[in-house]
Amino acid sequence: MCRAMRFQYPCCMATATVQVGAEQRRCTPFTVSNDLLDRPRDLRARALEDGYLFIRGLVPDEPIVRLRRDITAILDGVGWLDDGTDPLDAISTQEAKLMGTPEFTPIYDTIQKLESFQTMAHEPALLDVAEVLLGERGMPQPSTIVRVLFPDKLEYTTPPHQDFVLVQGTPEVWTAWIPLGACPASLGGLAVLRGSHRRGILPVHERKGAGGLGVDDDYLDGDWRSSPFERGDTLLFHSKTVHQGLPNVSGDRIRLSVDYRYQKLTDKIMWKNLGVHQGRLTWPEVYEGWKSDRYQYYWEGHQREVVEREPSPEFRG
Repeated sequence: MCRAMRFQYPCCMATATVQVGAEQRRCTPFTVSNDLLDRPRDLRARALEDGYLFIRGLVPDEPIVRLRRDITAILDGVGWLDDGTDPLDAISTQEAKLMGTPEFTPIYDTIQKLESFQTMAHEPALLDVAEVLLGERGMPQPSTIVRVLFPDKLEYTTPPHQDFVLVQGTPEVWTAWIPLGACPASLGGLAVLRGSHRRGILPVHERKGAGGLGVDDDYLDGDWRSSPFERGDTLLFHSKTVHQGLPNVSGDRIRLSVDYRYQKLTDKIMWKNLGVHQGRLTWPEVYEGWKSDRYQYYWEGHQREVVEREPSPEFRG
């Protein structure tokens, strides 16, 4: 059985019927937090209560459009987009390409080298919200993730999970999930289990999809939230907040999104998160050809404990 969430709802998304693990549950829209952006104490209180923030139009159009253009140019250059279409539309009716496969790996590494990708994590609006969430100025983790989700292979949609199991280091990490363009219901998006960051680290099983681990079905009851995204909308969530990708059922469009994670400058970090995501490239290889060195090696010069990865907690096989 496909373990992806399946949404069936009108565009207004007042409520939704979702498949979470083996059960169907109701899902309601995110609480929009733009009204608290000038009240940082209240914004942080909401985040600590809910385990997430949803902010409309947080990231400006220009860096998103630039990055989308750069990524779709790469995809078009290797023939992954349909002939005769505008690359910016990311239209593909081809068989899905899966992250982690030999076919996908060199394309992913090429995207990792993009200056527009690595530097968007430093957008002032993102850093400002991260500072509110962390209680002090923080930094993006160097290991940044881009997702290229084809409209097929729904069983590989990211399962319900907690980032801390994969990221480790300090639990005080907040992820910013940003689609590179509008993300209506048909493209999927993300859903979070409100307040789940207060449940501790939950037992996991092996699952298909990004990360390869998912929270056991017995722990997925509760208040699930999701909404369609417009360009610039950003979802931020705690490393212990249970969240899940939603399937891309558009039929012909690739969903592009990025994950940027923020932590305090001196908090401990797992060694892998100081490197390039997936570990095949070095930072000199990534930086070759960049126009600016402003954001190169920005994490150096701060004392922190670098830790090994520990076994996944309560792993049930």
